[in-house]
Amino acid sequence: QVQLVESGGGLVQPGGSLTLSCAASGATVDYYPIGWIRQAPGKEREGVSCLSTSDGYTYYEDSVKGRFTISRDAAKRTVYLQMNNLKPEDTAAYYCATPCHPWGKPDFWGQGIQVTVSS
Repeated sequence: QVQLVESGGGLVQPGGSLTLSCAASGATVDYYPIGWIRQAPGKEREGVSCLSTSDGYTYYEDSVKGRFTISRDAAKRTVYLQMNNLKPEDTAAYYCATPCHPWGKPDFWGQGIQVTVSS
């Protein structure tokens, strides 16, 4: 059974930074792409970033390129999303999920964590 537990969200001012963490358990997380999906109120879910664990390739949604960085600590089975220069439009519930776009559709989700960017 795969379990994904997010942490690190909160309230931050525009231009600020946050790092989200996703602690994963279950054997499959070592072999499948894992990443982040967000959903803002009244909007569709969108894939933010995804890491292909087999080869290290990364995917970023266009609006976060150059601002967000996904990384993984394999020993800790934890995936991180470093978010810099945050904008109000980044406000959303962020979910850790595996697999993830563009390498698959999620089968497993975390409970989600809120990120609010506001002055």
